[in-house]
Amino acid sequence: MTEPARTVRAQDPEDLELDPTRVVIRDKRRIDPISGELRPDAAAAAPSAPSPTAPAAGEGAGQVGELTGQLAERTADLQRLQAEYANYRKRVERDRLAVADRALASVLLGLLPVLDDIGRARAHGELGGGFKSVAEALEATLVKLGLDRYGEPGDPFDPTIHEALTHSYSADVDTTICVQIMQPGYRVNGRILRPALVGVAEPAELAEPTELAGPAEPTKLAEPAEPTKAADVPSPAPADSTAAPAADEPASGGAAR
Repeated sequence: MTEPARTVRAQDPEDLELDPTRVVIRDKRRIDPISGELRPDAAAAAPSAPSPTAPAAGEGAGQVGELTGQLAERTADLQRLQAEYANYRKRVERDRLAVADRALASVLLGLLPVLDDIGRARAHGELGGGFKSVAEALEATLVKLGLDRYGEPGDPFDPTIHEALTHSYSADVDTTICVQIMQPGYRVNGRILRPALVGVAEPAELAEPTELAGPAEPTKLAEPAEPTKAADVPSPAPADSTAAPAADEPASGGAAR
């Protein structure tokens, strides 16, 4: 059998020439395992090389300025996108609520004739039995949905929610009020579905004077003026055959001298 190779630690390269079969292990650890310090030969063998990631002073300042500009631009883009998204959400929510309000108003507007029939039946004492329970349940449900009925005698007249059909003057009122409700009005969430049809009365002092002046005399037309007559011109007198002849005329039949 061959003798196994022995592991020795050679401190001198000349030992390899004495026994070439020896296995030599060189300790290339940079830290001494006994003292824990950096070996002098290791420090000398590892020259300090410049870091490939360390830029020059001028290039670093330029890159910092460029990165700062890019950061500001990206931040502005992000803020703009965030504002646009917030506005989009608000607009969508507003449109959704508007569509819901229009749909509700359309349904309630179709039920107003039913409520009018229920009100007329209640006024005539014909609302009773099971029909009364159904009518009250319907009215309660519509109130929960936001339907509001308005219009009572004595309410101040408001042209934005009332529609006047009759008008009168009264000494018992101090302001313009509704004295008769011909058809109640309805609104939902502050929106008028149907104005109330009312008769209004105003204070008597606001009435216009009722005294009428007597009938005016008919205006006489000027009579046509008579045509202007020409001035009377005296006509020449007729010649008198018996008039004496003129003195300068010789007498007829005189003797000639």
